[in-house]
Amino acid sequence: MITVHHLENSRSQRVLWMLEELGLPYAIKRYERNKKTMLAPPELRQVHPLGKSPVIDDDGLVIAETGAIVEYLVEKADGRLGPPSHRDSALRYRFWLHYAEGSMMPPLLLKLVLARIPLFGKAALKRIQPMVDVHLDYIESELAQRPWFAGDEMTAADVMMSFPLEAARSRGGLDAARPATIAWLDKVHARPAYKSALAKGGPYSYA
Repeated sequence: MITVHHLENSRSQRVLWMLEELGLPYAIKRYERNKKTMLAPPELRQVHPLGKSPVIDDDGLVIAETGAIVEYLVEKADGRLGPPSHRDSALRYRFWLHYAEGSMMPPLLLKLVLARIPLFGKAALKRIQPMVDVHLDYIESELAQRPWFAGDEMTAADVMMSFPLEAARSRGGLDAARPATIAWLDKVHARPAYKSALAKGGPYSYA
């Protein structure tokens, strides 16, 4: 059985949602953040040297990094939620699968870090938000054209995009001014599998 090493309020919520959508059996080992630093606990280093979450253990096979985990689960589920058969949709699938962490998350993380730095951080934030807005405008234009990131059906690309857009709504300026993106988030949060993952995962501030 798959064990998910799940850190509260983290990217690993996506892995729980993915598993619920695929109907794969799994167990959860929960970890709490340090209340002062908000960092992951040192116990996670016993699972993987980086000490980060998510990490899964599938009968002794340990896999880290959300994107790698998601692709592994697609393969394990015989391609379900994987790339669509149509070439253009498959290309969009791969783009968004990697865009989530490669392009969207860095400015959001930078904004989070700067917000915790007195004076200098607040001044720097004014320069970061326009960077975030470029991404949000691009995403809005794409979701205005199709119901899901790759096309007409939900895929693992949508799973990957959920956390950065939840973070953007929480602290990155995503609001009703981008209705297609908000509608996509609401649609995600209404899915039974998402709700089930949320109930099992424990505290999560972004849904």
